[in-house]
Amino acid sequence: MACAVCAQARIVTKTIEYKQGDTILAGHLAYDDSLSGQRPGVLIVHQWLGVTDYEKQRAEQLAALGYVAFCADIYGKDNRPQSITEAGIEATKYKADRSLLRLRVNAGLAQLKKSERVDPQRVAAIGYCFGGTAVLELARSGATLNGVVSFHGGLDSPTPADGRNIKCKILACHGGDDPFVPAKDLAAFEDELRAANVDWQLIKYGGAVHSFTQPLANDHPPGAKYNERADQRSWQDMKQFFAEIFR
Repeated sequence: MACAVCAQARIVTKTIEYKQGDTILAGHLAYDDSLSGQRPGVLIVHQWLGVTDYEKQRAEQLAALGYVAFCADIYGKDNRPQSITEAGIEATKYKADRSLLRLRVNAGLAQLKKSERVDPQRVAAIGYCFGGTAVLELARSGATLNGVVSFHGGLDSPTPADGRNIKCKILACHGGDDPFVPAKDLAAFEDELRAANVDWQLIKYGGAVHSFTQPLANDHPPGAKYNERADQRSWQDMKQFFAEIFR
């Protein structure tokens, strides 16, 4: 277990090992040590490269806002794709096996709720790209939490009836020009949530494509590119969503 402390903000970070079945996973926990008592927890699910410095930075940003944040590990402790090709293989494995994806993301949620600093009645999950798909599957699994936020995630609806399992509010932050999410997927996503009477929001950011929150996205692969304006707007939309579900 590794630990680092930011003296000014008193942000503590730890690598936490946990398991799903026989698979060892390695997540990343962040919290403000200057705060006392339980507080809301936020699960973060990574993009297709696995847990990287990007997710860890987001966890620290959330910790600075007063949350306990935990980056879930879907792929496994020693499985960190080193290329787009490897990442595509890993992500496809879980997108093709939604049951396994749900087990992995639920294991991360359970680990977050174990923290003595987390109020288990006030928990949310956010995810980026692949992780956006994962947190929607978490909701569809019937998991108990207050809300999920998908940032430029896949919005397909492979089993629409599972929308009836959703117990939380949904916010999807979507690039208005994302070429990876066809119009039929957007329509299916909306239809699923309407049919299940879910409290949902879909916010589209004009001019944004896939991976719009990720500074290293530079149109490789084509259609995935950072957009500072959409990044900032979606972060503010997430904070407003949290203010609503945790009040």
